[in-house]
Amino acid sequence: MNIKKIREDFPILNQKFNNNELVYFDNAATTQKPQQVIDAVSDYYQKYNANVHRGLNFLSQKATDKYEEAHEKTAKFINAEGIKEIVFTKNASESLNLAAYSLGEKISSGDEILISVMEHHSNIVPWQMLAKRKKAKLNFVNITSDGRLDLDDFEKKLNKKTKIVALTKASNILGTINPLEKISKTVKDNGSYFVVDAAQSVPHTKTNVKKIDADLFAFSAHKMLGPTGIGVLYGKEEILKEMNPFLTGGDMISKVSLKEATWNKLPWKFEAGTPNIAGAIGFGEAIDYINKIGIENIEEHEKALLEFGLKKLKEIDKINLYGPEKEPRTGIISFNLKNVHPHDVAQILDENAIAIRSGNHCAQPLMEKLKVDGVARISFYLYNTKEEIEKFVNAIDQTKKVFGV
Repeated sequence: MNIKKIREDFPILNQKFNNNELVYFDNAATTQKPQQVIDAVSDYYQKYNANVHRGLNFLSQKATDKYEEAHEKTAKFINAEGIKEIVFTKNASESLNLAAYSLGEKISSGDEILISVMEHHSNIVPWQMLAKRKKAKLNFVNITSDGRLDLDDFEKKLNKKTKIVALTKASNILGTINPLEKISKTVKDNGSYFVVDAAQSVPHTKTNVKKIDADLFAFSAHKMLGPTGIGVLYGKEEILKEMNPFLTGGDMISKVSLKEATWNKLPWKFEAGTPNIAGAIGFGEAIDYINKIGIENIEEHEKALLEFGLKKLKEIDKINLYGPEKEPRTGIISFNLKNVHPHDVAQILDENAIAIRSGNHCAQPLMEKLKVDGVARISFYLYNTKEEIEKFVNAIDQTKKVFGV
């Protein structure tokens, strides 16, 4: 990978703040966009802005072709069967809410739902609401001392009452990559539905939904170079066919009378109203860009950055690191400086034009498990460099001096 050449594709990386070049280490929150994606969105609005699936004019036909092409690119990227299995939503959170709402119709009083303590709120709150609505029981799989999913605890808590298992593929705090390929067979043998939050894994590792064998699988475009406001819910065709829509309205219907309505074919029965056409087209371009670089190359680059970053941070006194010591894990490093609030760390880094995130990261149950109020987090992507990590480490030393650590 030619990182210098790649960085030239991202206009935002050219700017300075306080006379310092921008170091963007908040990729787990959202990624920056290459010019190719920006141009694709602009091109849509300038040259063929029209609604999809609703017109015979040439503008509408081109917009529809591009919109459906984005579904096809997404399906190929994760090795789905085709566009029937790719539902576009506004983000991974909506995808998981769709999953909880529609699968929730199959839940009865006394049934159980199994998730883990390392989940993002988007894969906790929808299941909490479902459990309350249906008087079901929500169980949590614990984590090990080194931040991995406790597989023994998982097997103890999975039982014949468990109707849905919903787990993250990769933690947004710990970087842990969970062995869902192994877990899925156990889930299926138990007769449970398997839902996966893949928002933190799809952008960083090669994804094969057939190998994971999830029934439903959620992720977002903006975490993988795409625009905001566009997410994905992959679903096995037979599962999506038996699910009722989450939203209703235009284009998701086949026929409407004064008494009833019937649904459109997949995936359109889950895409009510005018969709984020520009976002979908931009997402398709983001996938093209990632394919051009190679997801395996991106993964190897991030591993090298992670190894280098961990080595440098372990040399710093009075710092706590969270997450597994060894692979598999993504390019996320969460940490705390002793007696320094993570927001203060983020503030000093920001003054040095280093963008990170601090707080509970929408994972308060995990914060409670770690016995902290919050953490500072850096997260890498394909355009980051070891030189940027060196700048970050120097800024951490500066932070320690400011607070007398």
